[in-house]
Amino acid sequence: MTDKKYEVWLRGPIEHIPALLQPVAHALLQTREEVNTLMEDFPAALLWEKPAGVASPGFHLQHMKGVIDRLLTYARGEMLNADQLQYLKQEEQPPSLSCKAIELVEQFNLQVSKALAQLSATDEAALTSARGVGRAQLPSTVLGLLVHAAEHTQRHLGQLLVTVRILKSKQA
Repeated sequence: MTDKKYEVWLRGPIEHIPALLQPVAHALLQTREEVNTLMEDFPAALLWEKPAGVASPGFHLQHMKGVIDRLLTYARGEMLNADQLQYLKQEEQPPSLSCKAIELVEQFNLQVSKALAQLSATDEAALTSARGVGRAQLPSTVLGLLVHAAEHTQRHLGQLLVTVRILKSKQA
């Protein structure tokens, strides 16, 4: 069943995703759908606005992409590279003066696709394998990192939904 009137988790299993990782895939796909709908035709002039000092829509889009990338890197047992660390430092800044929401949405969509590919290649037997997070190598597991990537992305989607609604209401 692929009827979009239902949330992703109610449409059945995602092909090629291990059973235990279905909720992670569902959450990432749900976020992608909502981000695409929410940001369609979003005005570039509002992309970096911070109503009441909260994070801008541009930040949320860049952060969601970055957090998925970083957490899945740790889930693979790798450390962040220089490009990932630089991206982290610049998430609050526009990547260019002419940056449009659609560009950030496309980058987010690509990151979700990469995450789904990683999920499909993840062996369920490895889900409880220990993984270190960050330079301090704080303890986690493959499953912990994958679930956190999904829930953290959903958390920022919620913030993005509210921020966009506030910005659009001020424009009307």
